Amino acid sequence: MPHAVPPLRAGHHLQLLEGSRAFFPALVAAIDGAHREVLLETYIFDFTGSGAEVAYALERAGRRGVLVRVVIDGFGTPELPPFWQMRFDESRVQWALYSRTGAFGLLWPGQWRRLHRKLCVVDGTVGFCGGINILDDFHDPNHGTLESPRLDFSIRVEGPLVQEMLDTMRRQWNRIEAVGQLRRAHWSGALERWRAGRSHAGAPVPPPPRQGDSNVRAALLLRDNLRNRAVIERSYLRAIGRAREEIIIANAYFVPGGRMRRALINAARRGVQVHLLLQGRYEYFMQYYAARPVFGALLRAGAHIHEYAPSFLHAKVAVIDGHWSTIGSSNLDPLSLLLAREANVVVDDQRFARRLRERLLHAMVHEGKPMDPAAYDSRSPRQRVLERLALVVMRLLLIIQGKKYL
Repeated sequence: MPHAVPPLRAGHHLQLLEGSRAFFPALVAAIDGAHREVLLETYIFDFTGSGAEVAYALERAGRRGVLVRVVIDGFGTPELPPFWQMRFDESRVQWALYSRTGAFGLLWPGQWRRLHRKLCVVDGTVGFCGGINILDDFHDPNHGTLESPRLDFSIRVEGPLVQEMLDTMRRQWNRIEAVGQLRRAHWSGALERWRAGRSHAGAPVPPPPRQGDSNVRAALLLRDNLRNRAVIERSYLRAIGRAREEIIIANAYFVPGGRMRRALINAARRGVQVHLLLQGRYEYFMQYYAARPVFGALLRAGAHIHEYAPSFLHAKVAVIDGHWSTIGSSNLDPLSLLLAREANVVVDDQRFARRLRERLLHAMVHEGKPMDPAAYDSRSPRQRVLERLALVVMRLLLIIQGKKYL
């Protein structure tokens, strides 16, 4: 059924990974152990610093005969450096840029439908999902070297949902190849590829080895622009609506629509402790200023807002009532919830939730700046003008894309 939130299934082994400092070594180890296939999707592939270690691991896998396919968003990474194009081609690493932007850039209808998810599957048995790009924690493509690492998370997973990751990534690759063949007028091959993209689930893979706790219940949520347009938002709304004690959300670009705002306000009013860890440093004009006008109603309802201070916040995670949690690529803004391809994993497990909750609480207490409602109400006229301008720009861009949200 379209938009239905998939049920949680048992039998998963999960490992929480914070930042590229934990994610990249786990990813490289999995790639170095690959025997048959490595599939990787990312919004940004930056080869600075530790990002190059992932690229070298992909190259090594390709040279030893592993099938390696990499899909990179064409706006997040408009071009691969020629040096790495050559190395990937020589090692038979297959790579593709998803939906390059044309002369009109993001102003052209449909160009905001980006590939924003961050997924990797190795040999059909080990998967990774989260918010971390192939980007060094201490480097930002727009701001240069960072004094402190950005805050972000991913998970390493074994279990049934790895097959779902594998299926969606194979379909995505086949569709990209089909579009390429259509542009080259290879009609018959394109039709075969497109059909494969719709129906091919891949060859059966052996069950993953039993490791760790095999009773973790989890589900993979994939947002697209067809049947699964609202699945991630509905998952959040359901969990928030059922919350009785505590909601902790850490989200980099937080511009929730009306339903999400009302759900959080209603939760706070019924006595649920609502804590929001949000971006405290200026990164992008629209996302930074457009978020501010929604804070007032949340603060008045009793929600607590903490602005992350040491570096950029890039996390898209939540913990509710100490057992429900989610980690993925989806922000709570219109770009993620209405337009982009996203991937989140939802987990119902107290031990996993406790580890994530402890890290978020530490960030709020020791690395966050609490927002004072009185200070918020006394914002300068210039600040308010910039906020309204950002909202107008966001609304106009959404209208160009045929969407209404705010």
